[in-house]
Amino acid sequence: MAGLLAGMGSGAAVRGAGQARADLLWNALFQAWVPEIFAPLADPPEHTEAIVIGSGFGAAVTALRLAEAGVQNTVLERGSRWPNDPWREIFTGDDLPDGRGFWHRTSFTGVTKVPMRFASFGGVLDVTEYPGIDVWRAAAVGGGSVVFTGAMVAPPKHLFDSVFRGVVDYDELDRLYYPRVRQMLRLNTMPADIYNSEPFTHSRIWDEQVRAAGYEPVANDSIFNWDVLRAELAGNSRKSATASRSNLGNSNGAKFDLNQNYLRYAEATGRSTIYPGHRVDTIGQDPNGKYVVTVTKVAPTGQVLSTRTLTCDRLFLGAGSIGTSELLVRAQATGTLPHLNEHIGDGWGTNGDAVLARSVSSLSSTGGGVASASRILDESGMPLHLENWFVPGIPFETGAVASLGIALDPTRARFGYDRAGNGVGLSWPAAAQQAVLSAVRAVDDRIASRAGSLVDYTPIGYDANAFFTAHPLGGAVLGRATDAYGRVHGHPGLYVMDGAAIPGSTATVNPSLTIAAIAERNIEAILRAGGPHGP
Repeated sequence: MAGLLAGMGSGAAVRGAGQARADLLWNALFQAWVPEIFAPLADPPEHTEAIVIGSGFGAAVTALRLAEAGVQNTVLERGSRWPNDPWREIFTGDDLPDGRGFWHRTSFTGVTKVPMRFASFGGVLDVTEYPGIDVWRAAAVGGGSVVFTGAMVAPPKHLFDSVFRGVVDYDELDRLYYPRVRQMLRLNTMPADIYNSEPFTHSRIWDEQVRAAGYEPVANDSIFNWDVLRAELAGNSRKSATASRSNLGNSNGAKFDLNQNYLRYAEATGRSTIYPGHRVDTIGQDPNGKYVVTVTKVAPTGQVLSTRTLTCDRLFLGAGSIGTSELLVRAQATGTLPHLNEHIGDGWGTNGDAVLARSVSSLSSTGGGVASASRILDESGMPLHLENWFVPGIPFETGAVASLGIALDPTRARFGYDRAGNGVGLSWPAAAQQAVLSAVRAVDDRIASRAGSLVDYTPIGYDANAFFTAHPLGGAVLGRATDAYGRVHGHPGLYVMDGAAIPGSTATVNPSLTIAAIAERNIEAILRAGGPHGP
């Protein structure tokens, strides 16, 4: 097997005329490395009381709470169910990725602007390209919890209220639902022994620099299991979260992702079953009021195995902002859900994402620890947070100290339907993304100047890929396309439970905690109002 891999090179060299052969060879390697995802896929029942589409934060919360209330539910997920192992390379790395990293594409240019090529496969990160913006989203059981950097932060109340405008009560989230999610996911800040370890040198440098600029860094709650990182540091696990691996998954389970909590607990009830490899293509409602879902069963190689129609009494959409919006916009345009209102597809935003870097203040290594230790808030211009980040995609020392910027960008876009191609898309204005980048760059430059950074990365292009977001939000917004609790107007029994319900921004912080907390709030209200089997 090693000789076969060596003969194949990077994968790029054998594409072109030999593409089919190359894909077959890579598929054989993937099957040898991760046989679990090639196991036969079970078929979901023809009818279930409730179907949950997706398995990310909103969907996982929904599946568990439905199951606990006695509601039998089917969870449909297009991606694979990836295992964890302390010694095997289950997932690929950002530096030299292969097809396990990306959902059925053959090239990727990440934040380092270095183009990479690989064989097509059903990997964990879907990069969807729209005019003006690339959107990164998950394609795996566990959704975004598999491919994010673990920071789970509540936004400042005044900024949250400026975005949600009273539709969601921040104080209620803060009192009940943020704490509930924190407990379920065992969130906590980075402990001192991890923070002071070599891989997190960049975290300490980052904090020193922002302090020199007059900021006081605030520790981030994180989903990482610090005992797994300790095992890496002690040599008792293959290195992952201490070696620049996160965006494409952590093979050793370093993140306490949804497969280890909400989804696991839902399945343990016996009333929730997860079906990986099931892509939902369309949704609708029949004359009897049952919801109709067309599903394609797809192998990780991309081979179509079957197509079926399933029905349910209640349908919960948790396919993420892009997936849920696509399904609703298509259903409205084609008439399969004829009573959707005019707000379907509206209110989409990028959460104000931008990535950039400054250099160290003195000659120093920085390390490859991926968990985000801290953040700062700046409201001198466009309100924004900068979060300490690792440098993805570079396996050697650069002297760079990276940040994820999340700005309060008011720009919103609307999904549209292309009848000729049955496609759903959107367009993002370049000026909006440039305004975000300018705002976060101004803060980062101020820090670099006051901290005495040695190198200005802007002239060499390390402002990263400014035109991307890893936090797509909106498309079926609370209080507009739905009521305040995710019930879709015009179609009783249809609910939006994920990032599509968020009005384009979670107010300068990562969305995962807020998505999960609002899902907890909404499913509780839905179950309370109608009983476990009501509308």
